[in-house]
Amino acid sequence: MKSLALRLLPALLALAATALAQPVVDAPAAGLVQRAIAAGRNDPEDARRLAEDALGLLAARPDADLEVRALLVLCDYWSERKLEVARELLGRASALLSLARRGGLRAGVYSCEGDLFESAGDNAKAMDAYGRAVSSAEAAGDDEMLANALYQRGWLRGLQGDYALGLIDLRRSVTLYEKAMMAEHARTAVNGVATIYNRMGDYAQAQHFYAQALKAQLAAGTQREAVVTLYNLGRTRENLNDWDGARGDYLNALEISRRIDYARGAAYALRGLAGVHNARGEWGEALERLAEAKKLTADLPDARLQAQLALLRGVALRGLKRPAESLTSLNAALAAFRAAEALAEQAATHAALADTLADLGDWRAAFEQQRLLKAATDRLHARQLDQRFTTLKVEFDTAAREKENALLMREKAATEDALAQQKRVGALQVIAIALAAVLVAVLGLLAWRQRQTSHRMRALALTDELTGLPNRRAVLARLDELLQSEHACAVLIVDLDHFKVINDRHGHLVGDDVLRAVAGVLTETVRDPMYVGRMGGEEFLLLLPDATVEAARQVAERVRAAIVGLDASRWPSDCALTASIGVTIARPRLDRVSDALRRADQALYSAKAAGRNRVHENALTVAA
Repeated sequence: MKSLALRLLPALLALAATALAQPVVDAPAAGLVQRAIAAGRNDPEDARRLAEDALGLLAARPDADLEVRALLVLCDYWSERKLEVARELLGRASALLSLARRGGLRAGVYSCEGDLFESAGDNAKAMDAYGRAVSSAEAAGDDEMLANALYQRGWLRGLQGDYALGLIDLRRSVTLYEKAMMAEHARTAVNGVATIYNRMGDYAQAQHFYAQALKAQLAAGTQREAVVTLYNLGRTRENLNDWDGARGDYLNALEISRRIDYARGAAYALRGLAGVHNARGEWGEALERLAEAKKLTADLPDARLQAQLALLRGVALRGLKRPAESLTSLNAALAAFRAAEALAEQAATHAALADTLADLGDWRAAFEQQRLLKAATDRLHARQLDQRFTTLKVEFDTAAREKENALLMREKAATEDALAQQKRVGALQVIAIALAAVLVAVLGLLAWRQRQTSHRMRALALTDELTGLPNRRAVLARLDELLQSEHACAVLIVDLDHFKVINDRHGHLVGDDVLRAVAGVLTETVRDPMYVGRMGGEEFLLLLPDATVEAARQVAERVRAAIVGLDASRWPSDCALTASIGVTIARPRLDRVSDALRRADQALYSAKAAGRNRVHENALTVAA
């Protein structure tokens, strides 16, 4: 479970942390706002009352910054209860932005907008809003608001199965929070990383992070956050088949939620308990828990929670030999998960539907659900095997463990220092020798790690992050090597036609997806010893060692046709792709890199001028 409060609280607390640095018109109102933000991590009702009191004071002595912050606290509160009230508050906050002194507040408004979309089950619009929050925070130079927006976008990317991109956002968020000495916020972002680990199947590591966070939250008295962590810890224990442990976590989350009157937290805890009952074949008890949760969520705007309840209800009804009712509930859950692009939940629903349809004797439909289950599972596994994710995960694990080890080493050093004062001079010499040996070992280890890191950084420096192809630096270095050899080399510049129009009309998310698809086509079309890389933007470079002009033209035509033949059904209807290609032959030991690129570029411009979607050779090269 990831509550809307948890997603907004990092931004709100970040604002509180810098309150002293901002000019304040009304000191009592500023104090109320700061108390409201802090209360949001523990008692939602207290946070609401304090924010409303602050707005009452600000009505007499207006201050746009304080009003926006108070409205964001209330937006957080009502986003879990009534979306129409939250939208009205968001509109008021947006109207005040032109008067606000802190530019980063716009990012906070976009983040709240994304939360409302996500709560309503429209993850596509939520992702767009989070992207605008990131861009706005970066433009304002507001690291605290940027950290929050990155956390929200990273969480949603992880939910949709984009584990690598989600982990990149979350790692940036952790770094920014730690830089700002905001330990609680950093812990929240680390919990987001733990959730991605849980979805990737690294349950032990996820459990480790959750357990650490829970201990700190309980010690700090942040009960609302503890509810969220307890629920996530319970889900992890379910994956480890630790049903007793999961039940204990859910019961603790339920008890705290009821104590602080947190209906949404209680509903999620009941959902978890119903899952444990289903796993144990206690179908009736599961339905009782789900009925309790349904009462609590009747007015809550949480489409994903409603879908999860429907999935568990369908499983329990099948267990009670009521397959027709089970089918209705499971189909409702599947529709919601598809709308939210939640791939893991879709896979679980397909599995349950296959079993229910088999009980009804509809073998054809059951087989189709099994096919859809396999397709969803294959997609999840493919993402889990993504090498970029694996590399980032290992680096994150290493950094986290190094911090733990550094703390242990500091504690050990302090203990040794206290003991050393009681020992004789001879013992101190022995210790000094031992420490010197340890230092040598550590230095050796650090040197080895430095070499390993250098190798990894060099690989990253030569790879285009978006497409996974060699980047401009790498491909130009390869061309320079070929020009130093004894053989001619064909140089092809591939440029997508009207690509700027796609970005302008449909946004960079669609544009980035188009570039990745084209990169895939080039990878499939080009074979050794050919070499392909991305020059930048929508321009790619192909190198064909020992190729004639005619052979290069044939390759260029194959590439052009493959791009035209790309399946554009996943993009808007006006995103059909074509490409123009310029071809030249680079002469070894005569041409420089700039010479070859200039001629290929001239051929490309010739192709563009002739109407695009065609291949042109450099006229001088053909004559030669």
